[in-house]
Amino acid sequence: MSQQTLDNVFQEWQSNEALAEQMVPLLGRLYRQNNIVATIFGRSLINRSVIRILKNHRFVRKVEGTDLSVQDTYPIIKAMSELNLGPAHVDVGKLGVAFKNQGGGDVEAFLRKELHEIIDGYRPGASTGEPKDVVLYGFGRIGRLLARIMVDKAGGGNLLRLRAIVVRGRGDVAKDLEKRASLLRRDSVHGAFNGTISMDAEARTLTVNGNVVQVIYANSPSEIDYTDYGIDNAVVVDNTGMWRDEAGLGQHLECKGVSKALLTAPGKGDIKNIVFGINHGDISEDDRILSAASCTTNAIVPVLKVLNDEYGVVTGHVETVHAYTNDQNLIDNYHKGDRRGRSAALNMVLTETGAASAAAKALPELAGKLTGNAIRVPIPNVSMAILNLTLEKGTDVEGLNDYLRRMSIDSAYQKQIDFVDSTEVVSSDFVGNRHAGIVDAKATITNGNHAVVYVWYDNEFGYSCQVVRILQQMSNVSFLKLPRAAV
Repeated sequence: MSQQTLDNVFQEWQSNEALAEQMVPLLGRLYRQNNIVATIFGRSLINRSVIRILKNHRFVRKVEGTDLSVQDTYPIIKAMSELNLGPAHVDVGKLGVAFKNQGGGDVEAFLRKELHEIIDGYRPGASTGEPKDVVLYGFGRIGRLLARIMVDKAGGGNLLRLRAIVVRGRGDVAKDLEKRASLLRRDSVHGAFNGTISMDAEARTLTVNGNVVQVIYANSPSEIDYTDYGIDNAVVVDNTGMWRDEAGLGQHLECKGVSKALLTAPGKGDIKNIVFGINHGDISEDDRILSAASCTTNAIVPVLKVLNDEYGVVTGHVETVHAYTNDQNLIDNYHKGDRRGRSAALNMVLTETGAASAAAKALPELAGKLTGNAIRVPIPNVSMAILNLTLEKGTDVEGLNDYLRRMSIDSAYQKQIDFVDSTEVVSSDFVGNRHAGIVDAKATITNGNHAVVYVWYDNEFGYSCQVVRILQQMSNVSFLKLPRAAV
């Protein structure tokens, strides 16, 4: 390769960097002034670095087989910033591909056609729901990730207001707050928090990117009156797992200032187990206690749903290869659960999972069709579900993968199903993935009516994103998703 060619390649990169830098303030204004969440085939462009924006453009080649650069999307984003748009989630990647496919032309005219539902749709003071106070009861792995996500979304009309966290008393308040702040600021798996955190020991608050969060010390819900902190009509998200039935979770509803409770674990009895994207439409205004099911249930149900819709699932077995959790022991010690007392860091631990039976709660058509088991393995995060299925209709690897790829980029399940087609990916590549599950195309196996589908999932962060989506649904927060999905 000649020096001239090398120089041209580098100059093109610099030019793309410069355009991406110009995108950042435009995207920020669309987000904060118009409540427009811009994405590239589901990858967010909000609060992203220049390099991340360029990588998100590169992703399009993998899912669409076509190149899309900032040269293609910058004119679209600039034109969007000059229109009076109402709130929506807008996939500028899909708009960019469609605009290229039609041969270009008048960008504004194209946008007025594709975004006609929100053109001149913004009215100052209008919203897609009412602001909702949220309390995190428990501040462990899921609680801290929920805090990160809600704070990250606070600037664009999300309407979920993180008002408080509830933890057990630890003696010295100042030292305890320092620890809480440090655990939120630094995470061995998910990296450093993107922002600033300060504490006020006297007021017992943490200020996270400008969001003042009250820290409430209590050993049980009965000790708390949330109205003392100006909190009213709140949703309490119980991350402790201490209570999973209506009697236990009902303690939250007896507190002043609380209207609803959401459990971040499978619920028992008649509690609705919600997998967002599948049965979130079952949530009614009368539901005061809900469950977000489990991370594994959230990972497998969307994939099972689309497979059942297209091919029909006769029977199946779900084998989960799951990262160890805080419930297990670091070294061999007593544990009430079978095998979980053995060292999590040194062993593969065979254990049970309720995900297969729980899937039927969200997807009743699969009732009695699935079995399941789980193996805990010595990694701290990211798990895999292996779906071993007998289908009504036969298929081949190419057809099955192409269908799942299309479901991941152009269906109602875009935020639940991701798709990867690489021979080199491993578990750590999916840390921080916001989808409920990621189909590994290279691992797919078919044999007539038999199929094996491998689904990765970030059992911490991806699941937490699903929980936030349920919170939005409970708070009547909804946005149009444009352009409209083809299927």
